[in-house]
Amino acid sequence: MMMINSDLVARLINEQFPEWSHLYIKPVKNGGNDNRTFHLGDQMSVRLPSAAGYAPQVEKEHKWLPILAEKLSWPVSTPIAKGNPNKEYPWSWSIYKWLEGDPLTHNNIDNLNQLAKDLGSFLIELQSIDASGGPLAGKHNFYRGGSLSKYNKESRNAIENNSDTFDGGLLSEIWSLALDSEWGSEPVWVHGDIAPGNLLAKEGKLCSVIDFGIVGVGDPSCDAAIAWTFFDDTSRRVFRNEINLDEGTWNRARGWALWKALITYDSHKNFDKVRAEEASNIIWTIIEDYKNS
Repeated sequence: MMMINSDLVARLINEQFPEWSHLYIKPVKNGGNDNRTFHLGDQMSVRLPSAAGYAPQVEKEHKWLPILAEKLSWPVSTPIAKGNPNKEYPWSWSIYKWLEGDPLTHNNIDNLNQLAKDLGSFLIELQSIDASGGPLAGKHNFYRGGSLSKYNKESRNAIENNSDTFDGGLLSEIWSLALDSEWGSEPVWVHGDIAPGNLLAKEGKLCSVIDFGIVGVGDPSCDAAIAWTFFDDTSRRVFRNEINLDEGTWNRARGWALWKALITYDSHKNFDKVRAEEASNIIWTIIEDYKNS
């Protein structure tokens, strides 16, 4: 694996953006896995893909994020400059304006119901932007916005592998329901990774949305998976009312949450108990919510 550290970033900045070479560089806490993120002084950040599979995101973000940012009332990641590959680092990379705030947790949000309304408002606004010519779901964004059937085999394998822990019949029922419908309207913009690490909070409220690496256009159900991964019963209902998804789209959203939790649990249960427990809690949340619906 390539060593992406502050020294590498400093050399890239010195070579390609010497006007910023006097600024300090240090890793951002919880700086991501698909990309590595570093502070560049107080007002900027540097973001470098960590592997070839993530490299195409750079061109996409530089093309579309300025367009989206202009039409969104919420602050979002905005690229300032694009770095080029060199002999030491093989892919394009980005410099972004720094956005204030801390990654979302249950401890830095004052009111989950208000968060549900605010996040729903952001998603409605994002989906309302003209998606003509936008990047259709595909390999570039791990099929976010595309059909859940792409992940049918690995989801069913994970259900079977863990039928001693979870009710395999019930999980199969939930998963099958998610596959029963498809998005029948025109494609809309999707962020693709609406998760606590990509939502920033300040003074107890949602303040901005970051990391649009897997942005695309298609079915918005993938962006509603957070309903089961972060919200409680009441705020989940508030969120659903705010984004106003039809039943089929809501079922697919639940499917996206279930798929991710299943494969995370299945791949981590034997060596990373913390991540496995987090995934298990999401699966049980999905089960209880489905039984009570």
